[in-house]
Amino acid sequence: MIDHILLDVIGAIREAFEGALLEQQAVEERFQVDVFLGDVSFETSYSLPGEGNPARVRADLTLDWPTWSQSSYRSWSIGESAAEPPELILELAFRLQNLVGAPDHAKILTVLDPEGPQIGSEHLERAAPTLEQCFDGAPEPTCAFEVAYQGSLRLDDSVLEDPSKLDEEIATLARWVASALVRLADLQLAFRPPEEDTLPS
Repeated sequence: MIDHILLDVIGAIREAFEGALLEQQAVEERFQVDVFLGDVSFETSYSLPGEGNPARVRADLTLDWPTWSQSSYRSWSIGESAAEPPELILELAFRLQNLVGAPDHAKILTVLDPEGPQIGSEHLERAAPTLEQCFDGAPEPTCAFEVAYQGSLRLDDSVLEDPSKLDEEIATLARWVASALVRLADLQLAFRPPEEDTLPS
C-alpha cells in the first residue's frame, strides 16, 4: 500500500464529492506522470445526478503535484528540513458544453462567485472565462463555455502528519461545487439534443 499525501487528498475529494451527491463522469478520471519533468497530475469530473454522459454542465477538477513538492515531501518524510513546504496546485473548471450558439457570458457569471472557497490559507481565484466554437454547418455554432478557479494548497507539517485536517475544507469545496452546478443547470440556456452533440467533451 502506497502512503502519500496526494493519495490521501484524492481519497478525501472522492468521498466529499460523492457525499455532496455528485456523480463522477465515466472514464473521466486520470492519474498522469510526466516522465521527463516528474510532475504528477490527477484529473476528475463530476456532474449533477441524471445529467448523463457527456454532461451538459460539469465540474472538472485538476490537482498538480510539482517535482519540487515531491522533493520537499520526501525531505519531510525522512526527517529533513525543506526550504518550502510541499504544495498542491488546484484548478476547478465549470464547463457548459453542446450549447447552441455563444451564450450570454454575463448571465453565466452572475451565478458564479467572484472567488471560490478558502482552501488552506487562500481562496480560489476566478480566471477569465473561455469560449470554444465548432462550426459544423448548423445555423449557429456548437459552443462550450468554461470558467475556471485556481489556487494552491500549502501543506504544512500539521497537515502532512494528519491529512484528515483537510477533510472539512474539501467537504466545503464539494458543497460549493454542487451549489454552483445547480445554479448553472437552472439557467435558461439552449443545448443541442444528445444526438447532435459535436463539440468534444
